[in-house]
Amino acid sequence: MTTIDKAPEGRAEQPRLRRDMGRVSLLFAGVGSIIGSGWLFGALNAAKLAGPSSIFSWAIAAVMIILIGLCFAELGTMFPVSGGVVRFPHLSFGSFASYTMGWITWIAAATVAPIEVEGALQYATKWAHFTDFHPSNGAYTLTGLGYVIAVVAMAFFVALNYFGIRWFARVNNVLVWWKLVVILVVIVGFLVTAFHGHNFSAKEYGGFAPGGAKGIFTAISTAGITFSFLGFRQGVELAGETDNPKRNVPFAVIGSVLLTGVIYVLLEIAFIGSVPKHDLTSSHGWLNLAFANDFGPLAAISSAIGLGWLAYVLYVDAVISPADTGLIYTTVTARISYAMARNKNAPEKLAKATRRGAPLVSLIVTFIVGLIVFLPFPSWQELVGFITSATVLSFGSGPVVLAAMRRQIPDQPRPFRVPGGDVIPFLALYSANLIVYWAGWNTNWKLFVTILIGFVFLAAFEIFDKGRAPKMDWKAGASWVLPWIVGLALISWMGDYDGGRGYIGLGWGFVVNLVLAAIVYFIALRVKLPQARVLEHIEEAREESRIEAEELGSAP
Repeated sequence: MTTIDKAPEGRAEQPRLRRDMGRVSLLFAGVGSIIGSGWLFGALNAAKLAGPSSIFSWAIAAVMIILIGLCFAELGTMFPVSGGVVRFPHLSFGSFASYTMGWITWIAAATVAPIEVEGALQYATKWAHFTDFHPSNGAYTLTGLGYVIAVVAMAFFVALNYFGIRWFARVNNVLVWWKLVVILVVIVGFLVTAFHGHNFSAKEYGGFAPGGAKGIFTAISTAGITFSFLGFRQGVELAGETDNPKRNVPFAVIGSVLLTGVIYVLLEIAFIGSVPKHDLTSSHGWLNLAFANDFGPLAAISSAIGLGWLAYVLYVDAVISPADTGLIYTTVTARISYAMARNKNAPEKLAKATRRGAPLVSLIVTFIVGLIVFLPFPSWQELVGFITSATVLSFGSGPVVLAAMRRQIPDQPRPFRVPGGDVIPFLALYSANLIVYWAGWNTNWKLFVTILIGFVFLAAFEIFDKGRAPKMDWKAGASWVLPWIVGLALISWMGDYDGGRGYIGLGWGFVVNLVLAAIVYFIALRVKLPQARVLEHIEEAREESRIEAEELGSAP
């Protein structure tokens, strides 16, 4: 992005976010976020829904997320600003679109740190009474002791972030190397020690695909698979804090999904092949799989196949991996509210940063919301589907913004360009629709209610802060955002996934979501902001980027 040589006279200096992340740090922010609690539970959860065919669930999810990630890689190199997922819709469609996507994104991100803490404490139940098992829903929920430790963990995330992005990067790089080594050791250990090829096709266990095609797709949304891959966003969210966005953003976004995608497919293969025969027999196959100590499934399998030492390593890693991801998302959540404040869609104080470059008020709000989330969602299993739907829905705006910008500002420099014209952006939007749909109505109705609450907050902000509230651009934003959200809600309610009415079957679900994607895509391109407004928004983003670079500089 071009910058102006000198700051306007009289501009008061204000601390902004630091640019202390290099290429490896940005990649590891994504990898570290992807390898969180999802890999610790995803293999078992996916197997219980799809059996051995769950390996396809991981592969399909990786492809769908890469489609979405490619769109954000192009946008992130065009406009390397912090909180990009929130700020990109503002450039093309104005404040209503950016507020709606920002609210959904913020809610999704704010709930990740709590779920990672819950995941760590579930595994840690091996050592202390942090969680209780509830047979009615198969979930492990926090005990009184668990709540206390969860609060301490959330406070630690905030404290570390207070010292700024440089300290975050240093700590995260070390932890990611640890997580990569552990997951690779698990894969090799399972494959070498107790790999049973019979598990993949045995009819007595349900065959290769006991849940059918529906089981494969359901696992993508509800088993923690898509949830695991959503960490690719860090390459976009932290684009304003890296020293070379043109090189680093595509490398981090695409590289993190490809690297972890291969790892996760291998992990699922290793897990499927290592489940002991007696556990499958006593469970009557994959769809009801249960075994001793399955609050920590990978560690339990390690013990069952004679790798006791690996089980202990996993119990340690089950604290480190989720904690690292929780740390990352505390960073990102604060920067999303920071971006919303910059877009004037949230109180101005949320954009205040300390001399260390940390958005302190946003961090405090993130901490408080995290504590509140523990109350209605006291377990990992109860929260994962909600986060998946919310995050993917917010990501669905990226492909639409990319398509609009190619028409609004065709001559804008694009250091990284997604090939194929409208093909990849449209498929990315379609993928987002499907992932939300597969999560099922029982999960999605909570998301749509949360979105309505966000609109109530927007109305209050418009009423009580008229002097600062921006022009909403209703036509450019609401004309496609509202039909999209309402359409997804209606399709989810009519579908046959988890609580839906069953009016739409498996095959028709693909067709109806394709039609909705086409309608939303067409409307958005018709109502997009005129070029003059887009250039005005871009100039504002450039000015902010220039100020950040001038006042705080890049990493040495």
